[in-house]
Parts: sequence; structure tokens; C-alpha cells
Amino acid sequence: MGIGNYIKVIGRGKDGARALTRAQAADLFGQVLDGAVTDLEIGAFCLAMRIKGETPQEMAGFLDATAARLQPIASQGRTVVVLPSYNGARKLPVLTPLLGLLLAREGLPVLIHGASTESTRVSAQNVLLALGVPAQEAIKLILPGELQWVPTALLCPGLQRLLDVRRVVGLRNPAHSLVKLMNPCDGPALIVSSYTHPEYAASMTATFQLLQAHALLLRGTEGEPVADPRRTPAMDAIADGQVTRVQEAQGGTLASVPGLPAPDVASTASWIQAVLSGAQPVPVPIALQLAHIVRLAKQTRTTP
Repeated sequence: MGIGNYIKVIGRGKDGARALTRAQAADLFGQVLDGAVTDLEIGAFCLAMRIKGETPQEMAGFLDATAARLQPIASQGRTVVVLPSYNGARKLPVLTPLLGLLLAREGLPVLIHGASTESTRVSAQNVLLALGVPAQEAIKLILPGELQWVPTALLCPGLQRLLDVRRVVGLRNPAHSLVKLMNPCDGPALIVSSYTHPEYAASMTATFQLLQAHALLLRGTEGEPVADPRRTPAMDAIADGQVTRVQEAQGGTLASVPGLPAPDVASTASWIQAVLSGAQPVPVPIALQLAHIVRLAKQTRTTP
């Protein structure tokens, strides 16, 4: 079916729009990723979905289309910890690189994938570069104890093009939710995902359940998949359709973290190096998140 017919279904406003089936959503999104539609049609699709919102079935269809077009990371059956990094940081240092490096030190294969979607924020990519972890230039096997930083454009050029639409229209579109849900590997993965608003927690959980994915979901730091170093957020483990609260949220006012760096690239990278060397302690919320991920990754490996 042509994309125009789908837009007629999803573009009738919040109350008049109808949801697509998973197969219809996959067909629609596949056409968008393949570049088989005009810029005007892409804009109409993005705005229609922004108003209507994605159902879990639609998001599953979008993910089906993306999976069929991905250049996946080879893992030889090992469970890869996946950290989607797309938000960056504005008020707090972006500590996704710290979490990734701590996980790799535990012997886990760790994949950080992402793209800079807002020029006003400090990206994890730039912090990783300052730490001596450049972006991958080609897809390759990921090994235990290795951290790979893979740009979205390398995984799926069509998905990167859709992310870039935000720079033109100034609004998020389904791609910005999809990248936090997808498994970019050819084998099992533990996806560490985050949300910024509570309503996204419910929809993301439902999608993970529908996909029978393994994930750790939390309200991350400014949308990044790492716990706020000032106060421990609630964390939910999702596996085989079941949801388990593995970490309760810390109450009270925000704590102060001695020595927490300024959010610029140089200060953040220097502080991360100090934590890795033991000169600075790992903030308690991140240490708790680290322990949960290590445990869940081991459980995922033993799942048939």
C-alpha cells in the first residue's frame, strides 16, 4: 500500500486517527527507510504520528522494518549490553560512557549506538572520543570486555535520515523512540533503555513485552540510559514478557555529589578517568545500575 493511504488512517487527528496493524506499520516504515517516499510524505508521517502517538503494535512493526534493514553487530551468540545514546546532556554531565566502560571492565560486550540529535547538547560520542574510544567505521564482531561506539548511520542509513528530520521540523518522530527499543545485534541483547516522561515508560514496557525482549528500563539522566548520579531512580527488568521492579526509587531531595564535573566534554572525560582509576568513587545510583545490568546479562545468557 502507498504511504498516502496510511497517512489517511493515521492523520485524522488525536481522536479520529486509527491505529495500524503491525504488518501495516512495517510496510509503511519500510517505505520511509528505503527512501521510497517524498520529503512531503515523510513530513506528513512524522507530524501525524507525533499527534496520534505510536501503539505498541505499530512500534513493533516499525522495529520489524528496521531489523530487516539493519547491518547488525555480530556477537557469536553472546549477550551484548546495548546502551542507546541519543539525548546527550545539557545540565548534567553525560555519563553513559562511564557506565559502558564499567560494564566492559566486568567482561561484558557493550555496544553504545547513537547520533547527536541536538546541537546544543554534549553528546556521548564526543566524550567517548576524548576517552580514546572513536566511532566504529565498519561493522565488526564485538568481543567480551569490549566497548564499541557505533553511529546509527552505520547500522541503518535510512534510520539516520529519519532522525535528522528533527533538525528541520523541530519535533521528535517515531525514530527517536524506536532507537531506544531496538536490538542492533544478530543475537541476544540486554537493552538498557530510558524515558524522559512517565507516559513513555508504559508504552516502552508494553513494546518490550510484545517483542519478548530483555531490557532494563529507567528514567535516565536527561534521557540517557544511565542513572542520575544524584538520586537512584526506579528500575524495571523486562524478560520474556514479564516485568520485575528490581530497584525502588530513592526518595527525598536530590543529593549533592562531591566533585561531579561540569557538563562539558573535557571535564566529563577527566572525571570519568578519575572514577575508572579509583581516584573518585562510582556514584551509588550508577553502581546499583551496574550491578543490576551485570546480573541481568548473566541471566539472559542462560535463557534458552
